[in-house]
Amino acid sequence: MKSSQAYLLVLLISFLSISCNRNAASQSSRSKLNETDVFKNYWYSGKAELNSFILEQSRYGELRDGKAVLIFVTEDFSQKKQVKLDDPEKAGNDKTSVLKMNFTKNFVTGIYPYSMMLSVFTPVSRDQFPNSLKATMTSQEWCGHVFNQLNLRDKEYYVSAYSYFEQEGDEKTTVNNAILEDELWNIIRLDPENLPVGDFLMIPGLFFTRLRHSDIKETLVNAVKSESESEMLYTVAVKDQERILAIRFEKSFPHKILGWEESFTERGNATRTKAVLDKTLILDYWTKNKNEFRYLRDSLHLSPNNY
Repeated sequence: MKSSQAYLLVLLISFLSISCNRNAASQSSRSKLNETDVFKNYWYSGKAELNSFILEQSRYGELRDGKAVLIFVTEDFSQKKQVKLDDPEKAGNDKTSVLKMNFTKNFVTGIYPYSMMLSVFTPVSRDQFPNSLKATMTSQEWCGHVFNQLNLRDKEYYVSAYSYFEQEGDEKTTVNNAILEDELWNIIRLDPENLPVGDFLMIPGLFFTRLRHSDIKETLVNAVKSESESEMLYTVAVKDQERILAIRFEKSFPHKILGWEESFTERGNATRTKAVLDKTLILDYWTKNKNEFRYLRDSLHLSPNNY
């Protein structure tokens, strides 16, 4: 049996075993982690958490070496405009605190590079705001570029899609409110006890829908959590995509992301994308924009001249 066939067989067996769990998605009672001093001291220190990852990205049926960066930081956000507030003190009740994730991937396919970025804005107070307010994704490569945005309005996500591909842009549509795959990373950081498990509806990640050229719509998934002495693994099976996403993170606070793996089929072959944590910095990076600070990129094992 070819290795790709064997890999696909393992993937399908995993789907079957996970799909046996027919419990509805559930979340434990809110732990109020965001109200603890340890949470506030970490996430409201005036700095961001920068994480670089060694990336193996599957594209066009081959694995590509690259780098990924996950940046987590809190900021004051406008509920109405769904943008970062310039003057939070004047915003009154419109202001809410969000955990922002900026997620970048950079890799090369043959002669030309890919540069992708995802931003997700998840309110810290999930009792008041159980869903992320906004997610955006942009992808650039030498053929052209793509931009997608989801805004939560009146129990629906309003989707704006702009693309150089005829079938993908320019479009505006709505999607029923469901858990975003892209907000799972923020839920892990805010309170992993409340990760949904069992069967539930989810809007697949904007990176994956972009690379697969698939519609942004809710789909049935099944998720399970497992743990070891110091780590936890959150695994989501996206059934109609024959795809499994597994995110590994620290069991203890601040629940840092340690890596992830996506298993799926591409061009008829079983493949996977994988990332492993390389370096972490806690830094107010927005104040480090002069040439004298370029050495900090080396601290993250990032090229000094590239993204």
